[in-house]
Amino acid sequence: MPVVYFEVVIGMIPEIRSEDWSTIFHFSGSVFSFLGATLLIPLMVALFASEWRSAVNFFFTFALLLSLGTFLYTRFRPIREANWLHGMCISAFSWIVSMFILALPYYFSQHFLSYTDACFDVMSGMTTTGLVLIQDIDHLPISLNIWRHMLTFIGGQGIIIIAVAFIPSIGLNFKAMVGEGKEERLLPNVKQTGRYIWIISLLYLVVGTVILFIIGLIIGFTPGWSLFHAVSMFMSTWSTGGFAPQSLNALYYHNLPYEIAMTIFSIVGSMNFGLHYYVWYKKRKALIEDIETKSFLITLTVLFLVMATYLMRQGIYPNLIALFRKLVFNLISGHTTTGTQTIYSVQFINLWSPMVLIGIIIAMAIGGSSASTAGGFKGIRMGILFHSIVQDIKQYFMPSTSVNVPFFQHIGKQILSDKIIKSAMTVVLFYIFFYTFGAVLGVAYGYPVNQAIFDSVSAGSNTGLSAGLVSVSMPFVMKVYYILSMFLGRVEFFSGLVLMTFIYRYVLQLVKR
Repeated sequence: MPVVYFEVVIGMIPEIRSEDWSTIFHFSGSVFSFLGATLLIPLMVALFASEWRSAVNFFFTFALLLSLGTFLYTRFRPIREANWLHGMCISAFSWIVSMFILALPYYFSQHFLSYTDACFDVMSGMTTTGLVLIQDIDHLPISLNIWRHMLTFIGGQGIIIIAVAFIPSIGLNFKAMVGEGKEERLLPNVKQTGRYIWIISLLYLVVGTVILFIIGLIIGFTPGWSLFHAVSMFMSTWSTGGFAPQSLNALYYHNLPYEIAMTIFSIVGSMNFGLHYYVWYKKRKALIEDIETKSFLITLTVLFLVMATYLMRQGIYPNLIALFRKLVFNLISGHTTTGTQTIYSVQFINLWSPMVLIGIIIAMAIGGSSASTAGGFKGIRMGILFHSIVQDIKQYFMPSTSVNVPFFQHIGKQILSDKIIKSAMTVVLFYIFFYTFGAVLGVAYGYPVNQAIFDSVSAGSNTGLSAGLVSVSMPFVMKVYYILSMFLGRVEFFSGLVLMTFIYRYVLQLVKR
């Protein structure tokens, strides 16, 4: 199926001209320049904390990104406004090149055993996945730890969205934003939409940090330590990133209010940015009417009931409160593709029964909402497919002369057309293929089936929960595949496919000459 679809994509792409590459490189230069500027924050933290090695590493990376961005921006000039194809290539090209460059301060920190491991963690952060290969995270420099979480926050909103929102000279249209899954029109123009997304995120950042800071003080953290954890964990949960400053992840806090706050932030962060706008400014009832909200609540309820039943039969937890805390936190973490966890990775395999494990896998595979920081199939696609099945059943029992125009609620009333259904099915099938291929690859390298499936789905859905497969001892091929899976899952495959198609056709043109 993917091979056939790739051939279809190739047929859809027009002939590659020099102005296309000029447009892609020009706008990518803007992205690199702005992304480089964000490195000034961890650089200042490193200087303040007297982390001189980190300061040098961040300054070198800042200079490299800024130089590359300036060169591409000034050397190449777009002939026309970037369209959706350019936007997809800009997204894919920017993410891949940024990964290789941003891996440098990681690798030079001496907390990674190889450059590949550093690239793995960068891509995991940018895609808000949360799987890690970092060594001795408990003694990581504060500046690097802050940057890890900043990277998830930036990646969650989208680096193209950064360029659109904050760079005055960049001119992209709404279709160009499809490469990062945020093409929905919230405000009249693309810059206003990009800025609104960042305003939402920054406002929540302030509120969320204050809440976690206060809880941290209550449980005994010093003010500085509490602020550090509050900023880090909010950025991680809001962006559904899954990183944590400590190796124990969310288990480190072992505090119910902290867990409740993180759970709420992950749910809100996994909601569609368009729905945020619609609820705030237009119609509050849209939150409960939206197909994505209904899909999330239905699957969450069903999975909870099934998983709770099996866990109670196992008698693992001493009381209902303990069961509720462990199950609800990790289930919502999986369903929102946040990836923070309150149990050890090996406990997913060795403690929870296979049916409970399947529940988490299903939750991760479905994921959160479209146009959000979450990954997976997305709730809207599951809602659309289920709604289409119901409509087909209704149509079967209706008179042949009747005309039925099905609708669904998603930021307003939408017509359930065949095009929408086919599009949803195509994306879901692509996810299933990559989930399955990753699982088969894991089994081929000798990992248990349940472990291979769990971590493959986690990587492809950008979740970050792990059953123990992801480690520095992973074969090189699996590390590379997981990097690819995280990337393609984050951009929902199309950006990567379009970029590969552009390169493929450009090489063919060169050969023909």
